[in-house]
Order: sequence, then structure tokens, then C-alpha cells
Amino acid sequence: MDGLNPRKVISLLFIIGIAVVFTLQFGPGSSGFGRGGGAARAAPSAAAVVNGKEIPLRDFSMAWARQMNFLRSQGSPITEQLARNFHLDQQVLERLVNAELLAQAAEQHGIAPSDEELRTLIHQNADFHDKDGNFDFDRYQQVLRDFYRKTPTEYEAELRRSLSAQKMLDVVRTGAVVSDDEVHARYEKDGNQAKLAFARFLPTMYADKVAAPTAQQLADFSKAHEKEIKDYYDANKFVYQQPERIRARQILVKLAPDATAEQKAQAKARAEALRKEIAGGKDFAAVAKASSEDPGSKDKGGDLGWIERGSWEPTLADAAFALKAGEVSQPVETKFGVHLVKVDEKQAAQDKKLEDVKGEIATTLYKQDKAKELAKADADKALASLKGGKSLKEQFPVAEGQQPALLRFETETKPEAVETDSFTSAGESVPHLGPAPALVKAAFAANTAQPLNEVFPVGEGFVVAQVVDRQKPDAAGFEKRKDELRSQAHQAKQIELTESFLKSLRKSGTVVTNTEAIDSLLGPASAG
Repeated sequence: MDGLNPRKVISLLFIIGIAVVFTLQFGPGSSGFGRGGGAARAAPSAAAVVNGKEIPLRDFSMAWARQMNFLRSQGSPITEQLARNFHLDQQVLERLVNAELLAQAAEQHGIAPSDEELRTLIHQNADFHDKDGNFDFDRYQQVLRDFYRKTPTEYEAELRRSLSAQKMLDVVRTGAVVSDDEVHARYEKDGNQAKLAFARFLPTMYADKVAAPTAQQLADFSKAHEKEIKDYYDANKFVYQQPERIRARQILVKLAPDATAEQKAQAKARAEALRKEIAGGKDFAAVAKASSEDPGSKDKGGDLGWIERGSWEPTLADAAFALKAGEVSQPVETKFGVHLVKVDEKQAAQDKKLEDVKGEIATTLYKQDKAKELAKADADKALASLKGGKSLKEQFPVAEGQQPALLRFETETKPEAVETDSFTSAGESVPHLGPAPALVKAAFAANTAQPLNEVFPVGEGFVVAQVVDRQKPDAAGFEKRKDELRSQAHQAKQIELTESFLKSLRKSGTVVTNTEAIDSLLGPASAG
């Protein structure tokens, strides 16, 4: 998937998702497609308001549950917290907003499905089939009542609205026309491919070979690199000027934003009961795993990592920072719920000036420079051997049956030969290596498999590479792939038109999202 635009992938998923229209949930009715008529603030029960039309929080909840169930059905171990870290909740909400915008646009343009289309879609839904696979009206009513929690009138109105959105999307996509020239240009780009083998030489691989500088070497280096030392200090002030912080764990008993006094009292009582278990000898981490309602830390035994006072609400921070290492707080109520906090470790505030750490920084930079020199020298030797006929796989073999550390996502401790998949000249990145424009340019300047005759600085290190396969577009290849490329170009044009249309709908309308309501439903993205 190298070279694919993530936003275009998301758009494609949206197109695929909306085609299964009966899975999208809309509130019944519509206020029409207004221009700028949205509310200034979404109601607590709404995930978003689109031109005055609410998308109920329950609809977001159902869409989120379907998204997570789908991922898990594909074998993904993803947790809800990890999904939120990747902003999947925002993508789910965006799909609902886009679908509502399309439904409103369809209404404005007089686009609506027929009764027969609606009937066909309902009859195709396996949820409403009997054991023989036939539509069963009694089951239809039962499933709507017990599972969908809707009346037939509500469900059919929402389904009609979903079909209208799909029809609006179909109208937009019919404008996707691809010329022969566009297809040929796509082939010229996609058919121009290269495959590399490379080895990289990182300063970190040579750090243990660099001796500590003598006093004179350090003095000379410090004098010659005053600016670099100051820049390093400024860039790392968070290390040298650090406020008081604690390494903490928490157990959270969640409360809704509109919790009653009775509900708050129940949550506090629950927290006090958990604290008694801990005081009675139970491990805090074990209790957190079993009972905490913070999705971000529950599976980690409540571990929150290092916390600074300013990152928490004052009430919670005051209680936690007053504890000694090993102590557990009394229950503390915040807008997120009732917390129990355990402090594992404390660090006093630091305020080291440049003069206090100048020698330390100079030593670090000196070693980095020397390690970089060693890395470059080894890269030069490898290039000379490569030009002499010794391939990178011969020079830097990987243990039989193993992949290079880079492909195992492990720290590289030595240069290893890595072979890429084929890639095109469309971007500036090399698979498994990342951005390397000079290397890409050199690879596509080569006409055949051959060594590239220079060492390429890439990131913090150096890369030596050889082209192991080179393919160029030709007439025969174009004829062979013409239909496939036309289909790809047509799909890309459809995505482009869809994105452009939705962008215009957003620009001419008003969309208000309610992140607070979503946080209250899913829990904060990072509790506390």
C-alpha cells in the first residue's frame, strides 16, 4: 500500500460503507438542507448537528460498536482506547456526518427511492429472514422491536433516508469520466518501477566503539560547537527544567456529566469498597485490571506513566501529589468520575541551567559526531565492495530463516541487507526506509539492475543501495494493463468527486460536533 493517500483510503471505505445503506442509522425526519442554519452548540444527546439536524448519540454508539466488532471479527486485537488514539472515533463520526449531508442534499435535489426499492432492501436483510431464508413479517417486527429498538415506521423512514444518500452519491459518481490520456499517464507513472536492496549505517550502531573524550578534546569540542550545545539544551529543556512529577496508577469509577447526587454517592461508595480491598492486601494493579472503568489504563493495571501536576484537575492533582510513594489516595471526584490514585514513584522538580549541563551535552554531541564518522566510513567501505562485485546480501547477510531487524520492527544493532518491494517514482519514499528523495531519484535514473554509486544520507544515518530490479513502461505492458488501469483511474476520480462534493456541502452548511458527549459515552481519550 505504499504511496496511497490515507484520506483517500478513508474516503474509499466511506463509499464502500454507505453502499450497505441499511447499516447506517439516521434520526427520523429532517429539517431540510439549510445554509448556515446549524445550532451554535450540540445538545447533550447529539453526537453532531448538521444544518440544524441532530445525529443522536445513540446512532454514533451503534456505528462505533459496529466498527469495533468488524475490526475484531478480522482478528484485530485493537482496544477501544487504541482505536481512539488513532482517531477512529472521529472517522466514525465523520462518516455519519457525511451520510447526513448526502441525505440532505438528496432531499434538496428531489432524489428519493421508490417504495419498491425500499421493499427489496428490507426483504434482502438476513436479519428479517426465517430459518429457510425467506422474509418473515412477524420476525421483521420482532427484530425491529427487540434489537433495532424502532417501530417499522421509524426504521423505514431512516432506511429511505439512507437510500436517498446512496442515490445522491451515485449521481455525484456518474460524473467520473476518465480519458485515454489519463489512463496512459497512470501507466507511465505506475509502470515505472524499481526494487532496491539497501543497508543502512546508523550512528547508534557505533556508539559503543567511541571512547569518552579527554579533557582537552572536550574543551576543544565545546569551544568549536557552542551554538550546537546551546541549541541542544534549548531543544531538551523539558529534560533539564522539569516540574515535580509522579508515576501513578489509577482506578476510575465513571460518572456521567449529568450524574445525580445519588449516583455520585454510589460511585464514591464503590471506590471506597475498592480501597478497602487494597488496604486489605490486594494488589492495586490487579484491582485496577478487574474493576477500573478507565479504558486507557485498565488493561495496564491502571498505569498512567509520569504525570505533571498541571495535566490533572487541581482537586485530583492536590490529592495525588500529597501522597508518598506507595500510598493510595482517598476517593477523589472529578468530571470524569471518582478516582483512586496510587503513587509508585516521585521526582522532585529540576531546574538545571546551561552551565550546569554544558559538559554533559558536549560529551553527548562529541560521541554522536564520532559515531557518525564511523558509520560514514563503514558505508564508504561497503559501497567500494559493492562496486567491486560483492552484493549487499553477501556483505551483510541475515541469519537463515529470519528477517532483518528493520522488518521485525526491532532496534538495528548492525547493518543488514534489506530488500524492498517494487515501488514507483510517484513519491519520495523508499519502502521500509521512508523519505529519501535523492535515493529515489538515483534509483529511477538507473536503466538496469546496478549499484548506486554514492552513499546517501537518510535520517540520522547513511544508506548504501543497489537496484535489483528495474521495470519501465512499454506499449505491450500498457495493452495488458489498460483495462485494470482504467478501472483504477475511474475509482480514483469517483473518490476525488466525492471528496469535493462533501467539502462543498460542509462549506455551504454548518456542522457542529459534540466531543464532550462522545467522551461521556466512550470515556475520555486519556482519562485524567
